[in-house]
Amino acid sequence: MEKNLYKRRDFLGNVVKAGAAGMIATPLLWSFIPEESLTVSQIIDRILAEVPGGKLADTVDTLKSGSGDSVVTGIVTTMFATVKVIEMAAKMKANFIIAHEPIYYNHQDDANWVENNSVVREKKALLEKNKITIWRFHDHWHRMKPDGILHGVLLKTGWLAFNPKEENIIQVPAQSLDDIMRHLKDSLGIPHLRFIGDRSSLCSIIALLPGSSWGQKQLKTLIEGKADLIIVGESSEWETPEYIRDARALGKPVSMIVLGHAYSEEPGMEWLVQWLKPKLPDMKITHIASGEPFAWG
Repeated sequence: MEKNLYKRRDFLGNVVKAGAAGMIATPLLWSFIPEESLTVSQIIDRILAEVPGGKLADTVDTLKSGSGDSVVTGIVTTMFATVKVIEMAAKMKANFIIAHEPIYYNHQDDANWVENNSVVREKKALLEKNKITIWRFHDHWHRMKPDGILHGVLLKTGWLAFNPKEENIIQVPAQSLDDIMRHLKDSLGIPHLRFIGDRSSLCSIIALLPGSSWGQKQLKTLIEGKADLIIVGESSEWETPEYIRDARALGKPVSMIVLGHAYSEEPGMEWLVQWLKPKLPDMKITHIASGEPFAWG
């Protein structure tokens, strides 16, 4: 569809032409809605129409604030809809935030997960004051073909060329663990990395698991892929890291790099901007990185 079809004048002209030809139907009218009139729900519908298998019945991808009827003035994509991200979106006059991770500090976004939580109350008040709607886009973004998060990471690291099928196992030219860490820090903008292994050891088969996946999945991917390096966003320290430590003590040539949850998946939410723009060509869409919560002492 040409960009100008979304402008109001051309929208009306096309509806008239379609009506004269006896073609007007709800899907046609929906497809020509001017972008300055698009609601949150209409944008979400456009996104979910791209998901293989359609909308999930059981999902955390729901509205966390605001209303689906709100007319969208601008979109912000991010990993975590932090207070700072919300404030920046408000200054930009963007009233729709698409976040990958929870808003209220637990997977189901239960605002009463911990009772009498003043931070949750104040965050809700900030959202209401600025009339901002937040939608979580987690389960469906991972179900896309390719997986939206993994694709963004592969693009930013330049590893897509080594992984055309976009799977969690990548075979790269053999290089030292130190060189791989340097590349990750440079390409993903990470100041510090946690790792287990010998900096000089050579690695070529990588198990890449951005974000937070349980230890069983991490180890299953590592073992079945016969990888000599696993790269994760985060990991329970009593699971995969302890396995790697013992495996190395038993003489197995395996290493681990921990990127940090936000750093590991942010590229996928950054790429979401480029993915959305052809579908919403006149909409202002911006990525705001939520960043790493930790400082290093």
